[in-house]
Amino acid sequence: MILEHEIPQGTRLYFGNTAKIKRNIESVASDVLYENGFEEIVTPVFSYHQHLSIADQRELVKVNDTKNNSLTLRADSTIDVVRIIEKRLGENTEHKKWFYIQPVFRYPTEEHYQVGVEFMGEKKLSCVLNIAVTILEKLELYPLVQISNMRIPHILSEMFEELTLDDFRHLNIEKFLSLNVLWLTKLVYLQHVEQLHELLEIAPPEIQKELIKMKNISDEMQCGKIVLAPLYYAKMLYYKELFFRIIDKNEVYAKGGRYTNNGNSSVGFAIYTDTVCETLTK
Repeated sequence: MILEHEIPQGTRLYFGNTAKIKRNIESVASDVLYENGFEEIVTPVFSYHQHLSIADQRELVKVNDTKNNSLTLRADSTIDVVRIIEKRLGENTEHKKWFYIQPVFRYPTEEHYQVGVEFMGEKKLSCVLNIAVTILEKLELYPLVQISNMRIPHILSEMFEELTLDDFRHLNIEKFLSLNVLWLTKLVYLQHVEQLHELLEIAPPEIQKELIKMKNISDEMQCGKIVLAPLYYAKMLYYKELFFRIIDKNEVYAKGGRYTNNGNSSVGFAIYTDTVCETLTK
């Protein structure tokens, strides 16, 4: 029996003070983004194309349209924003900087609010990373910025037969160290930019190239709380290279990275409104 006051597990209910805090988060974010030349877009809740961005199709909430074509609730905003701007609005706008404030949905009844940003045609990840940090700082949050590069786990799994991407997904440190390779061991323990100089002298050229990309972002950052996580790996269908997380203890406030669409490099991120709201409420 479902009681009248019950709501589905995983959905969100904001009221009173929490609703006020949520609205303030969105207001602060939109003010910062408008000041930086971004325009807002609100995409449809239903989509034909979510399978292009969600790795696990079981996470999609599926329905059908009037012609029995398969639809899903919006589980990710990036792929729809990019597609709509390029394919539907392309003739009407040349604007490349967009943001959205809207929820996404995952099976069976998960609902997550986000503030998302896409800078289409831009290669410099630090330009949006600094904006994400600015938004959080205006909310009086000063978390840690973790910089990663998805290319490094891929290169290492190709370089060493013993390693698989699952080893990086589960951060199998003992296995990495068991290979007894000096530069790989130093890579395991790499956290700070100051440690890079020694590693760059002994690492293979393909690893050096990816580490330098991480160093460049660190040098362009406007905050001091930065760590490097070169072996971090999360299966993302569009973030395949430089990637960042903004974290505090076990909470992830934002994620973002560089991605390619139709051969063009773009950068973006999402701030997880629900997580930020919970922290500010506490």
